[in-house]
Amino acid sequence: MVDCRLILHNLKETRAFGQRLAELTQPGDVICLNGDLGAGKTALTQEIAKGLNVPDSCYVTSPTFSILQEYPGDIPLYHMDFYRLTDEAEVEDLGFEEYFYLSGLTVIEWSERAGTLIPDTRLLLKLTINDDLSRTVEIDFGRGSWAERLGKYYDSHT
Repeated sequence: MVDCRLILHNLKETRAFGQRLAELTQPGDVICLNGDLGAGKTALTQEIAKGLNVPDSCYVTSPTFSILQEYPGDIPLYHMDFYRLTDEAEVEDLGFEEYFYLSGLTVIEWSERAGTLIPDTRLLLKLTINDDLSRTVEIDFGRGSWAERLGKYYDSHT
């Protein structure tokens, strides 16, 4: 279900959106990032990391091969990339589900591969590249408090 859409016209807007997500984050949150290769999932995660004050010495890259990368910050950032995984059974077998309930922020690229293991309180963002290279972000607030937290930002940018 798509609750709303947002257009990120350029890198400046992507940075602002990532920073805002970081400001609104609470320990235990899960943010799911879906979209095609090159849609901006890792770039958005990098901006979230900056907003969480992850040290500059920790370069945030997509953990495509390691699957999980942990970063220190105001709260820990658990950055996952499930691109190489096939289904939720594999996510469960590898034990990644436990991170969804820790006191940091879990950001998951290609989260659809985790299926029903993802908490229903998550924030789901689907990024799509537009012809003009802007990004459309389809937002599904889930059943948590994201609608309340992110709604004000969305209202001021539409």
